[in-house]
Amino acid sequence: MALNFEEWVCPLPLRDHTTIVMGHGGGGQMSGELVEHLFMPAFANPVLGGLTDSAVFQLGGARLAFSTDSFVVQPLFFPGGSIGDLAVNGTVNDLAMSGAQAAYLSCGFILEEGVELSVVGRIATDLGAAAQRAGVTIATGDTKVVDAGHGDGVYINTAGVGLVPAGVDIRPQRAAPGDVVIVSGQIGVHGIAIMSVRDGISFGTEVVSDCAPLNGLVAAMLDVCTDLHVLRDPTRGGVATSLNEIAKSAGVGVELIESTLPVPETVANACSFLGLDPLYVANEGKLLAIVAPDDAEEVLAAMQAHPLGADAAIIGSCVEAHPGMVVTKTAFGATRVVDTPIGEQLPRIC
Repeated sequence: MALNFEEWVCPLPLRDHTTIVMGHGGGGQMSGELVEHLFMPAFANPVLGGLTDSAVFQLGGARLAFSTDSFVVQPLFFPGGSIGDLAVNGTVNDLAMSGAQAAYLSCGFILEEGVELSVVGRIATDLGAAAQRAGVTIATGDTKVVDAGHGDGVYINTAGVGLVPAGVDIRPQRAAPGDVVIVSGQIGVHGIAIMSVRDGISFGTEVVSDCAPLNGLVAAMLDVCTDLHVLRDPTRGGVATSLNEIAKSAGVGVELIESTLPVPETVANACSFLGLDPLYVANEGKLLAIVAPDDAEEVLAAMQAHPLGADAAIIGSCVEAHPGMVVTKTAFGATRVVDTPIGEQLPRIC
C-alpha cells in the first residue's frame, strides 16, 4: 500500500516533519501518529491491529503472547539498574500485561566501536541476572558492531514469548464504565532517577529507579481474579499516556482522584523544580490495573500482599462521560483534563 502523506490529518501532522524528531520516540501523540500513519499501513494485519503491549495469538493449539522492545537509555547505568535490567524487565512486563508468564527471550546487542569491553560485560552480567530473577531463559541472540560515533555505546533489543493462561482475556478494549483503576505503587520514580544522573541534578536524596519484573505480581493478581479487564505498564509517557490510550481503545472516560495518586515526595519535589507533571513521568516497575468494581478490593489486597505492590492504591474509575478522555479531580474540587503529551517530557528513559 502506497503512503499518501497528503491525507494525514492529525493535531500536529507528521507531514510537517520531513525527518524523524525525538518526539516520534516519546510514546505520546507523535509516536501514535508515526505508528498509525506510517507503520500500520505498511504492516497491517489482525494480530498487529490491537496495538497492545504484547500480541496474543493461537499457534499449534497454544495461546501465546509475543513482544519485542528496544532499549536506548542514557546513561547506561543508573541508580537501581542498567540498560541490561531494563532489557529483560521491559519485555517480561509487556508480556505480563497480557497475563502471560514470559518463558524465553531473545537478546540483540548493537555495540558502538570503541565501547569498553568491561562496560559490555557489566551490562551482559546485569541482563543475565535480571533474567534469572524474572525466571526467563535467554534462548537466542545476536551481536552487531557499528562505526564509532553511530551507536551511542550500547543498544539492546529483546523479544519474548510466553503462554497466556486459559480463560484470561486482558486487553484495553475491555475497560467498562464502573470499572476501578488501580496503580501498583508510587509513580514517576524511574524517569526522575534517569534525569538526576543524566543531568547531574541533586534533589537532596538519591532517587532509585523502580525497574523490576512484574510477572510475579500479575500471577498473584490472577490467583484471586482471572477476569482482570486491563493491565498496562505505564512506561514512556507515564500513567497519563497509558490511561488515555486505554480510554480511547475502550470508548470510556477515566476519572482520577488527585489526592489518591501515590507520588513520593522526592518525585513531587523534583517535578515541581523541573516543571513536570508526575502523571507523565515514566515508570519501569509499576502497572495499572482496571478491574470490575466487585473484584477491586480482592485484587487490591493481593497486590498489597506482594512486595512490588505494597503501595498499590485505587486512583479512579472508568465512566460513561467524556469517552476517550482522562480527567483528574483536584483537591479544590475542580476538574482538569489529562491529555496525551505531544512527545515525551524525558526522552531516552528506556
